[in-house]
Amino acid sequence: MIAAVASLPMYDWPEVQSATDAFWAGVARHAELSGRLSRTGSYDALWRNPSLTFSQTCGYPFTHEFKGLLKYIGTPHYLVDGCEGASYRSIIFAREQLRPRDLKGARPAVNSRDSMSGFLALKAVFAPLAGHGEFFAPALVSGGHLNSMAAVREGRADVCAIDAVCVGLARKHRPQDLDGLFEIARSPVVPGLPYVTRAGEVAPLRWAVAAALADSELAEARAALLIGGFSVLPEEAYGQILALEDALPPLNL
Repeated sequence: MIAAVASLPMYDWPEVQSATDAFWAGVARHAELSGRLSRTGSYDALWRNPSLTFSQTCGYPFTHEFKGLLKYIGTPHYLVDGCEGASYRSIIFAREQLRPRDLKGARPAVNSRDSMSGFLALKAVFAPLAGHGEFFAPALVSGGHLNSMAAVREGRADVCAIDAVCVGLARKHRPQDLDGLFEIARSPVVPGLPYVTRAGEVAPLRWAVAAALADSELAEARAALLIGGFSVLPEEAYGQILALEDALPPLNL
């Protein structure tokens, strides 16, 4: 067997790490690969590694910094509110049931500035409300969706955009993290977080993912990860993220 360099950093919460490991072991078995998932360094460290065999990335890095470096394998489907097949959206939360326009001057929390779900999704909802690019106070960059929710909950920020899959995981494993947060809007739907490779062969990896999704031995792992399917989208589908970004009015964040 070939030793794989692999990571699945996007939804690798402590509560589901064993399921993430089991799912990857199934994909690796079907692809005749060996090796455990890497969890060292920053989440994007392995995306820079030319030896990367398998990972999952956010659509924004995929269409920006890593465009042409990461090869597209396919897109998983998540069985949560806010996801539609291979597409997903973000849920906008505040501490009160307000209209988005009522948050003028508020402080947003964003997980990072290269995030579709936490940054561009927020701009997609609020940019049409901004005049001359001004609407919010300077953003708090939280470093993660859970941190953004905590910042709003604790009053260090006023609004955040959270990936629907993270919201689904929170509802299942950390409902207390949603206490005091109110959904006030939803972002447009875009293609979900893709599986990618740099060094691997795309066709065998696609087959292995499809086989893992049909493997009865992995049913418990898939259920824990909220995964219910897999699509191979036309690569130009991710151009929807670029088109969304280009069409937005200015918004300073």
